[in-house]
Amino acid sequence: MDDGGDVARISTAAQFKALGHPMRHRLLLALGQGQATISQLAAALGSNKGNIAHHLKVLTAAGLVSPAGTRHVRGGTEHYYRRSARRLEYDDEATTAVAFRALAAEIAAAEPDPLLVLRSVRLSAEHARQVRDTLRGIAELADDGGGHQRYGLIIGLYQPQQLPPDGEPRRPGDLAVRD
Repeated sequence: MDDGGDVARISTAAQFKALGHPMRHRLLLALGQGQATISQLAAALGSNKGNIAHHLKVLTAAGLVSPAGTRHVRGGTEHYYRRSARRLEYDDEATTAVAFRALAAEIAAAEPDPLLVLRSVRLSAEHARQVRDTLRGIAELADDGGGHQRYGLIIGLYQPQQLPPDGEPRRPGDLAVRD
């Protein structure tokens, strides 16, 4: 994986294992704001430096985080880290579940007033394609580089599993609806 690349397709066992903990997703989210030291990440995420260092080591070994330089301060050396790619792509159910737990923690700690809406809409195939293209464009917007406040953005479009019509057998695990 190239340092600072645009997209990293998660494919190795080490990468999936690295993404198996919510703190590692939170670290990747925090590093999406720019490079940072262990101390800066610990303060931002409300954790201790040893915990952050451990998780950064796992992410670095998996190629998801890379060293971004050092700075000498008060007789010591601070090590900076950055994400190895701007965006991660994966379609593993377990990794997605862990990512959503990390996002839930981020949203719960957000200030001042996070907005999260989940709704269902009916779209033609063509309209769904247009919406997907528009959302992809928003997701790929370049950072303006200005001194403005940073915001997190969750973008998604998916077609949920359809309910079976009345009279068809339900699969195991489907909820039964009673009148």
